[in-house]
Amino acid sequence: MAETRPLAEIGQDILSAARNELYMHLPYLDAALCALGFRAGDGVTVSLATDGEVLYYNGAYLADRFLRARTLVNRAYMHVVLHCMLRHLAKKQGRDARMWDLACDAAVESILDGLHVPCLEGANSPKRRKFYGECLREMRVLTAEGIYRHLLRQRLTEFELAQLEIAFFVDDHGLWAPAERESREQNERQDQRWQSLAEKAQTGMETVLAGQAAGGEAVLEQLRVAAREGVDYRAFLRRFAAPREVMAVDGDAFDYGFYAYGLQIYGNMPLVEPPETKEDRRIEDFVVAVDTSMSTSGELVRQFLACTYAVLRSTETFARRVHIRIMQCDDHLRSDTVIHDNDDLREYMERFTLAGGSATDFRPVFDRVRELQAMGELAKLRGLVYFTDGMGIYPEKRPPYETAFVLLEEPPLSVRVPPWAVRLVLGEDGLGQDVRKGEENNR
Repeated sequence: MAETRPLAEIGQDILSAARNELYMHLPYLDAALCALGFRAGDGVTVSLATDGEVLYYNGAYLADRFLRARTLVNRAYMHVVLHCMLRHLAKKQGRDARMWDLACDAAVESILDGLHVPCLEGANSPKRRKFYGECLREMRVLTAEGIYRHLLRQRLTEFELAQLEIAFFVDDHGLWAPAERESREQNERQDQRWQSLAEKAQTGMETVLAGQAAGGEAVLEQLRVAAREGVDYRAFLRRFAAPREVMAVDGDAFDYGFYAYGLQIYGNMPLVEPPETKEDRRIEDFVVAVDTSMSTSGELVRQFLACTYAVLRSTETFARRVHIRIMQCDDHLRSDTVIHDNDDLREYMERFTLAGGSATDFRPVFDRVRELQAMGELAKLRGLVYFTDGMGIYPEKRPPYETAFVLLEEPPLSVRVPPWAVRLVLGEDGLGQDVRKGEENNR
């Protein structure tokens, strides 16, 4: 009687076979498909799991899926690899874990359902198709970030949320938790590794394998969005600074050759004294408006204000005496706070509370600014930055100053920011990085 092989060995053979079959159909993902090592068990009791370095598996689970249909194993393997390529693991920190897990699963499964490859065929259930349709009415590409924001807006019941989780469940995300991983440096190195692998796959699809990557359009779209460079909000905010003369040595306008020559000839008498002033760009009059409607998260507003605060209080940007108004508005102006110096700004951030919670109307803020200018205030106003989700009533006429609407994600397709305004789309991750950079620079 033949000996029964251990399920761990069987599971490894099944994964190797799946990887080889996927490579034959999706050669542009060759490096990514081979980037994970295989290891049985390690707490995986239900399905598959990864920490970005190793693919942990349950042998019994793989054997069962393989017997049911070989394509189920292929889809599960590809599901995990796509999570890594789209860097879902690194982006989980700071988000609602349950919502983020569901959003990532839905985004990855939408790719697999759109890949017309024989080895990945699977049942695209009516529940999935209905959910994809709802999301596509708000976004062009079904990214995890976009789906996550969609889920937060839906305010689903526990039953509805559980139904979606069942519809998209494939792997265990328990090893994604940042607290269970060794260090920030290791996490960053791993994230950069997968970013590099994703860029190689994207390059291969766009060049060498152009026209041959059948069914890969869904993968390419997601990779392009994931690889899109983040916006430096700190650099963007500095565009509203006005040129002015400040007390400082202007090294660019000073010739050290003549200075040293005078010291050499006359001892302690330089021929040229260094200029005591220079022209710099500083923020003086400025308006920061915050959308406090029900669709805007209070935590995201705090992050935005923290980033704005970090930039404004930097010595290179913040004038000694300023006139900054921070306004909160939903369908009415809820608060209008005046900031004159660093102490005012710090006190406002320490005591910040969100006021509002109704629908969104941007016009009250612009009406208030017009009133202030008529009273002789904000005479040197160069710009207004409005943090919002983009959904609301916009002014019809262009104001006499530059206006930027800062969005945390691509707004629904029905949203049209006025052509006279700057539309800046930030990512939650990029905003968090800008906050950390600002804090480091101000230490």
